[in-house]
Amino acid sequence: MKRKIYDKLLQWKENDARRTALLLDGARRVGKSYIVEEFAKNEYDSYILIDFNRVTNDVKSLFENHLNDLNTFFSYLSVFFNVRLIPGKSLIIFDEVQLYPKARSAIKYLVADGRYHFIETGSLMSIKANTENIVIPSEEHHISMHPFDFEEFLWAVGYETLFPLIRESFIDQRPMGQAMHRKAMDYFRKYLLVGGMPQAVAEYVNEQDFMKVDTVKRDILTLYRSDIIKHAKGYERKVEAVFDEIPSQLQRHEKIFRLASIDKKARFRDYEDAIFWLDDAMIINPAYNATAPTVGLKMNTDRTTLKCYMADTGLLISHAFDEYTMTGGEIYRKLLSGTLEFNEGMIIENIVAQMLTAAGHKLYFYSNSDRENSENNMEIDFLIAKNKITNRHNISPLEVKSGKNYTFSSLKKFCRKYDQQLYKPYLLHTGDVMEKDGFTCLPLYMVPVL
Repeated sequence: MKRKIYDKLLQWKENDARRTALLLDGARRVGKSYIVEEFAKNEYDSYILIDFNRVTNDVKSLFENHLNDLNTFFSYLSVFFNVRLIPGKSLIIFDEVQLYPKARSAIKYLVADGRYHFIETGSLMSIKANTENIVIPSEEHHISMHPFDFEEFLWAVGYETLFPLIRESFIDQRPMGQAMHRKAMDYFRKYLLVGGMPQAVAEYVNEQDFMKVDTVKRDILTLYRSDIIKHAKGYERKVEAVFDEIPSQLQRHEKIFRLASIDKKARFRDYEDAIFWLDDAMIINPAYNATAPTVGLKMNTDRTTLKCYMADTGLLISHAFDEYTMTGGEIYRKLLSGTLEFNEGMIIENIVAQMLTAAGHKLYFYSNSDRENSENNMEIDFLIAKNKITNRHNISPLEVKSGKNYTFSSLKKFCRKYDQQLYKPYLLHTGDVMEKDGFTCLPLYMVPVL
């Protein structure tokens, strides 16, 4: 399946492969191994993939005994895998490198040798953990891989002509028109339900059956639980508690993660390692409260006030609904048509967070409560910086609305208070492009082009 990250791999090969190894991290089952091997097949004359989840001790012994003699190292590696290595035209892949840290440590010498290119894949939470007794190489170029974004989903289902029209409509700030908007929202809702995990997308493309897709997603959630037990040593129960609490916390009106729901005596410091673990594993997309909408959002952040979004909204839906309530697929049909009686804002806000993250934005929101002055009471779902920073007017506030009836109360107050710092405010809704009460309202599927 076509992925945008392929272009980043090409850029690395053309510009940086002679001086760095590429370290590709991402959540489990996000497609790292697949895309790297496809890249190797298409862009190199030969390649070796060393999967440290299955590799023999004979191969590991090369890293133990022959790094001082790279001629022998590469000769033995070539024989073990029966692959002819060609200087400048071969790629060596260290798959699941976190399982054998010595291979990562060897990158310094292998890159300096200059004969071949190297890519490492793994999960960041394990890569960070498995660094004892190794020198972390500075010769690494690190990129992260996310689930399918909406445009990639459209590619996968064979509808490549829709997103260019969406992009043009955003640039021109003109409505899509009733027929095209309805079609775009139909595909957007399918993306919402399937999510962006490659196995789930492939299952949907092949079978067009949401219940079969749901089975795939639940298998991935089971794998995540196994990873928590296996890798979050010493605080696995706290990680699991945070993970299990995400759907109910997102059901709340303000969606701020309240640790008191887990333990009335809980403090952020008691659970911050658990939250950071889920973030490093790329299972969640955390959003932090920015206390002021300045260009340095990170410098004005209350990191103890946060929201925890699932990194994949398809997984959130399977995580939120009991397996037995899904029997027969009725819930999926109601979600697809927008007729299920529940707080749909949970999954709508989550998909916006997912699309913003995939587009390269860090997630920030604004929340302020003032009992004495109602003018200061406001909640803004997301704050994003424009890509070309100027002296003023750099931050766009985003309000997300899942229903047809809504007000601009918080957005108006926010714009009055921070007029000098703000760029263009947007309201994201299920309708077409429109101007209302002086604000630009955009359909949800335009989030990737903001």
